[in-house]
Amino acid sequence: MRFLAISGSLRAASTNSAMLRVLRDLAPAGITIEIFDGLGDLPIFSPDREGDSAPAAVIAFKAAVAACDGLIIASPEYVRTLPGGLKNAIDWLVSGDELIAKPAAILHASYRGDDMLETLRAVLATVTTRFATDIFLRLPLMKLTPEEVATIMNAPEGRAKITGFIDSFAQFCRGNDRP
Repeated sequence: MRFLAISGSLRAASTNSAMLRVLRDLAPAGITIEIFDGLGDLPIFSPDREGDSAPAAVIAFKAAVAACDGLIIASPEYVRTLPGGLKNAIDWLVSGDELIAKPAAILHASYRGDDMLETLRAVLATVTTRFATDIFLRLPLMKLTPEEVATIMNAPEGRAKITGFIDSFAQFCRGNDRP
């Protein structure tokens, strides 16, 4: 099983990105987690640039989404909503069929950000019929370095939460909607 993970942050020391890297490293045998790191390479969405006019970065992004068995998104909150880069990436997927029935779940690296989470949930529930509303993991990692994030997530309690999240999402992706 192959998951694609997207961080809504472009910041090099992002806690959400660090969390996704640890998630990838803790994935059990049989599950691969690829982190999409091209969010900043996607041009601003325009319907005029879809189809045959799509830029190479967009074609590669859509192919990565289409090829995965499930999508995991971790994002910070910017001004009480989604970061522009994440919203732009989702906009590139709206008119295609890559995301329509793709299982999707959310991770969050902060004790804050409820407005963004509400918006992201609404967006995902709109663009995919397989948004895993009950599979959610929130870890209080805000303002920690990537090294501190890795230490917390690799500790027994953090590892158990991550493993539970991955296992629940894998079951959901297999069609076992009850983890």
